[in-house]
Amino acid sequence: MSQILILLRKSLLNFSRARAAIAITFIVPIALIYLFGHVFGLFGNNPGPEHIKVAVVNESPEPAARELMRALKAEKTFDIVTEARNANGTVRPLTEADVRQALYDNNYRYALILPSDMYRDGRFGVRIKFLTNPRNEIEAQTVNGVLQKTIFSNVPQLLGQSLQRSARNYLGDERYARFNQTMADTIANTFGGDPAVIRERMEAGNFFGAATTGRQDEAPAVAGGLRRLDVAKPAGTADGTTQPAATAPASNDADRKDLFSRIVNIQTEQVAGKQTKNPMAARTVGGYAIMFLLFAVSGSATSIFEERDAGVYQRLLSSPVRPSHVLWARFLFGIVLGLVQIGVLLLAGQVFFGLQIFQHAAALFAIMLTGAAACSAFGMLIAAFAPSAAAANGIATFVVLSMSAVGGAWFPTSFMPGYIQTFSKMTLVYWAVEGLTDVLWAGRSLLEVLPKAGILAGIAFVVMLVSVWRFNRSKFFE
Repeated sequence: MSQILILLRKSLLNFSRARAAIAITFIVPIALIYLFGHVFGLFGNNPGPEHIKVAVVNESPEPAARELMRALKAEKTFDIVTEARNANGTVRPLTEADVRQALYDNNYRYALILPSDMYRDGRFGVRIKFLTNPRNEIEAQTVNGVLQKTIFSNVPQLLGQSLQRSARNYLGDERYARFNQTMADTIANTFGGDPAVIRERMEAGNFFGAATTGRQDEAPAVAGGLRRLDVAKPAGTADGTTQPAATAPASNDADRKDLFSRIVNIQTEQVAGKQTKNPMAARTVGGYAIMFLLFAVSGSATSIFEERDAGVYQRLLSSPVRPSHVLWARFLFGIVLGLVQIGVLLLAGQVFFGLQIFQHAAALFAIMLTGAAACSAFGMLIAAFAPSAAAANGIATFVVLSMSAVGGAWFPTSFMPGYIQTFSKMTLVYWAVEGLTDVLWAGRSLLEVLPKAGILAGIAFVVMLVSVWRFNRSKFFE
């Protein structure tokens, strides 16, 4: 028993001295738990995505359209964009042509159009256009759900204005005004209130403003047992009272859906990515390819410690070879390895999922080349600052997993807090994933992906210069 305890103590001491093992055992899981906590809404103060840009073009003069704009701006999930910037620096209201071009350019991915004929003459209901560039299916479904919730929470006023417009067209201005005044006087005499205020609310479409309790999740108590029609009946009742609903007819989901589509007709149009055969594969394969590329190139870079310990560099440096030659040769090897690996992964994606990798081969190669260069430089940076191969492997595991999570390789960056979204744009994973998605999802040309390829090349150049500087200041080759 004493021998077992001695060996146990020795193992614990060795583990406590291995910083890489401690990092992989404790720091990596804690960091990932924190990130996934934000993704799945485990933090009470941040239960969902935020700062998702949604452009809104309001072409309607109706007051309800302005009220809907106000509700959208109050929704914390969205950052509402309503203006475009001119070449001279001035701003102007967005137009539908503006948002279509911006969606194509991926400046934002969702746009809501409130058209001038939002209320069509002779028809009851509301028409809204929803334009998308759904690069990430999870994010797209989330945005669609939150938008529908916000829109339908304003349905009573939207429909009230539609009803008022239909009544005006049918009755004429004089009879319409007389009808509203009669209704306002009747309501005021029966339930109390100022007839002028009641009429003003009726003509604004706000039929429930005088009767609501301020909550939209329950029916207000109204004299005579009246109930708001936009609020669901209490469970187990047929008419909103306390009587059982045993005789209520079974609801038909298809009929209900058709009814809602007539009341609020949201016309959805996908602006980009329509030609993609397998959208899900085009969204996800690139992200995982970059993550595994980082692991492979980082592992290759850390093998520099094994070559040093084996005396390889001592023999090379005895010839007309300088340490910088060794470092740049290792960097180029990482690029070649990265190109081969990501090429094989994308080819497998074509075989398994039908990825279209040859239609825009030049653009795809530009992102592959600069992405591989950035990953290779990243591996050299870890090797330059790590004291040993074990430490380098631990640091690489932690940084690669964290950078993949916040860079958008696993899930949308919009599911992260605002400060992490800002940090994600400083990672090579973010730009590599965006570049691959530009090609595989949106079918961009070489000229269109050059900006992202340039950013990756700049990251590779700067990181490699820092790595060489660090190696030259250390005693690695001595």
